[in-house]
Amino acid sequence: MAIVLYHGAANGPSLAVLAALAESGVAVERRPIDLLAGERHDLPGVDEPLARDMGIEGEGPVLLVDGEAMTESVFLAQFFDELSDVSSLQPADPFAHWEMMMWCRQITERLSPAAALLGNLAFSRGRLAAMADADFGAMADRIVSADLRARWEVLRDGAVDPAQVEDSRAKVSQAVERCEGKLADGREWLMGALTIADFETFAWLAGMEQIVPEAFADKPLTAAWLSRVRARPSVTAALADAGGDSTRFWAPGPEINRWG
Repeated sequence: MAIVLYHGAANGPSLAVLAALAESGVAVERRPIDLLAGERHDLPGVDEPLARDMGIEGEGPVLLVDGEAMTESVFLAQFFDELSDVSSLQPADPFAHWEMMMWCRQITERLSPAAALLGNLAFSRGRLAAMADADFGAMADRIVSADLRARWEVLRDGAVDPAQVEDSRAKVSQAVERCEGKLADGREWLMGALTIADFETFAWLAGMEQIVPEAFADKPLTAAWLSRVRARPSVTAALADAGGDSTRFWAPGPEINRWG
């Protein structure tokens, strides 16, 4: 089985997958790509591109397995975990496993679109706005999903609804509140034991500390948890590989939830 992981800088979904991969000990060829240059849409050897082209995560990592493009960071983390002989990032108890998956779904449906919007506005818009129209058009033409292509265009044009920005900031604050509440019983990790939920949540929240600092004020449990995740060798290695502040690297993410 030929496996290649294409990933962006260690932030958002790429960080979650890189951390899970390192924890798993699975041997995979890693190929960094520039997500903000649209390189994800022109990968070699993709025979089955549907998940890459129509996935809801946006510009996340792509795992290429014998020509099949696999996407969505939680699913990729599960894939590596289930291949692993050395670690387990998923609870064996059925209820605990359901709880972890529900937590991850709330993160991917509520926090990740909000964080992606705020991160891209802070750090990505300038680069896209500086692109020549022809260059941006050629890149956008390779994006199969009309929804995703529209998010690229809105980001470049700066035609963002201010109400979405405020709602996104509120959702970051809500995610931090949920973490603080989850950690209130003295547990080290969100689900008790270390799971995929810790890496998925950290990957989207870590970059928000500098963008929505008020969300983290007076949240000592969440601050300590962020430090613990950041200190995991798997995360430390991914961040070191990125070079510089990887929380400043963003690319268009999931579509904003229209239903609140």
